[in-house]
Amino acid sequence: MTMRLLPCVCVLSLALPAAVSAQEADADALAKALSNPVAALISVPLQYNYDETYGDEGYRHSLNVQPVVPISVSEHVNMISRTILPIVYQNDVIPGTDQAGIGDVTQSLFFSPKEPSASGLIWGVGPAILLPTGTDDLSADTWAMGPTAVVLKQDGAWTYGALVNHLVDVRGTGDRRAEINSTFLQPFLSRSLGKGRTVTLNFESTYDWEAEQWNVPVNVMYSKVSKIGNQMVSYAGGVRGYLETPDGGPDWGVRLVLTLLYPR
Repeated sequence: MTMRLLPCVCVLSLALPAAVSAQEADADALAKALSNPVAALISVPLQYNYDETYGDEGYRHSLNVQPVVPISVSEHVNMISRTILPIVYQNDVIPGTDQAGIGDVTQSLFFSPKEPSASGLIWGVGPAILLPTGTDDLSADTWAMGPTAVVLKQDGAWTYGALVNHLVDVRGTGDRRAEINSTFLQPFLSRSLGKGRTVTLNFESTYDWEAEQWNVPVNVMYSKVSKIGNQMVSYAGGVRGYLETPDGGPDWGVRLVLTLLYPR
């Protein structure tokens, strides 16, 4: 019996490294796609953020549900839908009060070539829309829209680029909580470490043209592509500090992300 099993053991011992290598290659490919905001990859990031200290003792918990869906619109162009739905609990961010509920939804559509340019550039442009879906004091209570764009390059283990949008309220005069005229700028740099692992640095900067004020958090993240049963996922965690905030803004924060991946 032992001699009969020996060939099977030998075959398995030879096949196992090849299977592991293939899994690591798949994980690296997915990790690289996650570093590209306009990759043709269906994903659902669940992004938890905690920030403090607002004012003296204020803090905020938020869970951003961020489905990303690529849609082929022609032989050479994809439309990438990126949605951000925030679910928020905050205390003393508005002094002496707390709020819980849903924030305003940001919807972006990027029209992007399916293949990089001859120089290796990847880019996408389209509209961004802020929808006043928020509850209580968690909403700007007005619609806003404007252009959005992303440009990046993936060179070996490195990915670097920037995402930008500009939103202006379009509701006109009337009852609303905020005048929106803001620019969001997110330079990013990431490096693949192999085996589905990535480290990322980004600046999620916002400039409020009405208040003439920057908000500049810096995020440092580590992520790894893995599998839960048959479901491909990415785990990520990191910290952030604020280089500049409005008066009473937070000092530091943490971020944890679970991303469900649906490769084609």
